Amino acid sequence: MFLCGYRSDMSGEKALALEAFSAARGLGFLRFDYTGHGQSGGDFLDGSITGWLADSLDALDRLTEGPLVLVGSSMGGWLMLLAALERKSRVAGLVGIASAPDFTEELMWPNMAPPVREALMKLGVIYRPSAYSSEPYPVTRLLIESGRRHLLLGGAIDLDCPVRLLHGTKDPDVPWETSIRLAERLASTDVAVTLIKDAGHRLNEPDNIATILRAVEEVVGKL
Repeated sequence: MFLCGYRSDMSGEKALALEAFSAARGLGFLRFDYTGHGQSGGDFLDGSITGWLADSLDALDRLTEGPLVLVGSSMGGWLMLLAALERKSRVAGLVGIASAPDFTEELMWPNMAPPVREALMKLGVIYRPSAYSSEPYPVTRLLIESGRRHLLLGGAIDLDCPVRLLHGTKDPDVPWETSIRLAERLASTDVAVTLIKDAGHRLNEPDNIATILRAVEEVVGKL
């Protein structure tokens, strides 16, 4: 089951590569869009970590069966962890791709100047320049406030399944140290972090995707 990133969708290179990987091995596979993303309805501005977690759990409960390996990219890495904590009996392994737990509080909020924070709290939304689009992306007060209800890196994370974490050393959006911190917080002793030299955030180049698929194959082999 693939969980995409913030303002991403289920039609990206990683999702399609994972689908082909699963089909070739006779494995079930699910990719989906959160509310306000991709092909799903709803307004993105109404989205939140709480709401997108609910979407993830609903998809997991309704559309999958048996033991699951969750693969989460960026924000999807945060939602992957939260979903695994809610469905421990179903989740048998995790693969995080540039995982971004707590990104609203650790990466967004600290990088806002006081006047920007004030505008966000007053107006409910601000727009920030995007490195991946000519259009600015919205950040809502709802997103920030919901994120605070789901923070993970401040304490132990009670997950005991195999976990593989991949991160580019030149990720401009989520520091690679985040994956190291996450590994330290996880209760599982079967955790490995792979740092990909000079790679950026998306990890969607062919050699990056090959590395991701090897990690998924390793976790699937433990089922």
